[in-house]
Amino acid sequence: MKKNRIKSIAISDYYYPLPDNRIAKYPLIERDHSKLLCYFDGTIKIHNFFELSERIPDNSLMIFNNTRVIHARLLFKKVTGAVIEIFCLSPDDPKDYALSFEQTKSTIWRCMVGNAKKWKQEELTLKIDGENGQVTLFAKKVSSENEDEKIEFSWDNPGYTFSELLEHAGNLPIPPYLNRPTEENDEKTYQTIYSRIEGSVAAPTAGLHFTENVMKSLQQKNIDLSQLTLHVGAGTFRPVKADKIGMHEMHTEIISVKQETIEKLLLNNGKLVVVGTTSLRTIESLYYLGVKILKNKEISFDNLLVEQWEPYDAENNLFTPTESLTALLEYMKEHNLNSLIASTKIMIAPGYQFKFVDGLLTNFHQPQSTLLLLVSAFVGKDWQKIYDFALRNNFRFLSYGDSSLLWRNSK
Repeated sequence: MKKNRIKSIAISDYYYPLPDNRIAKYPLIERDHSKLLCYFDGTIKIHNFFELSERIPDNSLMIFNNTRVIHARLLFKKVTGAVIEIFCLSPDDPKDYALSFEQTKSTIWRCMVGNAKKWKQEELTLKIDGENGQVTLFAKKVSSENEDEKIEFSWDNPGYTFSELLEHAGNLPIPPYLNRPTEENDEKTYQTIYSRIEGSVAAPTAGLHFTENVMKSLQQKNIDLSQLTLHVGAGTFRPVKADKIGMHEMHTEIISVKQETIEKLLLNNGKLVVVGTTSLRTIESLYYLGVKILKNKEISFDNLLVEQWEPYDAENNLFTPTESLTALLEYMKEHNLNSLIASTKIMIAPGYQFKFVDGLLTNFHQPQSTLLLLVSAFVGKDWQKIYDFALRNNFRFLSYGDSSLLWRNSK
């Protein structure tokens, strides 16, 4: 019954007016000089991001998403002059990101296609000059799936990996609501300073405010820092078009969490603060992955997927977080896994029961988005109070905007 009630939530209830001039089109020159809105138990205060360590309790554990944005937009020009944009979303064959990036002949990716009506069935070509000589990249349609296409990429020079071809020929996909082309400076400013693992089509933007000085100040305060990976997918760009959230489909995203991080979660006695909604979704997904293992110790890697509405079924909430994490660790040790690689489609909406996270560091999100639903689940109806305050006090919104530190509202 609870799940049906949550599915019937109207997305129109999560609207707020966001004038275009409040969307930050460019980042600040100094990352850590953004504003920091701090919310705790109904109270809101304004600080600076470089003061973050003063706002986090000693002995807390902070989790960061170390994904790195790839040059996911490829522009192919037909002989007619029409430009076809292929936006690479996630690998399909091989499905593993690292393996796909290492390919030297061909790979298949799930993609969004711009100007699709101009592309029938012909093979597209793109000539690229690089340090290993000229190479021609070919793109061929394989199949269609909902709004996406499966595209086979192949190339005639094995001196290049697919990762290198994207780096040479692709464009960094800054968010469409910035209404401007990617600029040279975005190559640096649209990556977190700790990004390492290639695979995202959008930055985990809560982390864009961090500098080496901020990281150092956190460590000096005995705050433990740990990393995980969630490759941000197309869902970031896709609005909720359905009237009720139950009709919105979340896209599958790949997560990777090291054994060391899960052990830290299990032993953590302080506050758990996650940097960004991607880190939160990953951490909360761990509980339901552990539940799957508790229910079926023989479960295969392919079935380690958190479905969109699983968290709202009572039978999936019968175990303690400790039992769930312990099951994950035992499963990893049994299968000699240093990292747990799984998938999640988790939808966190009002009514969700948080298992781990106490504090969320995040930017300000678009109206009527799944990310705003997540914020509302975390702080309750005070999300309106927070966003009204931010608008009245000239906070900058969205990816290149200001930050907020939200403590979970248990009411």
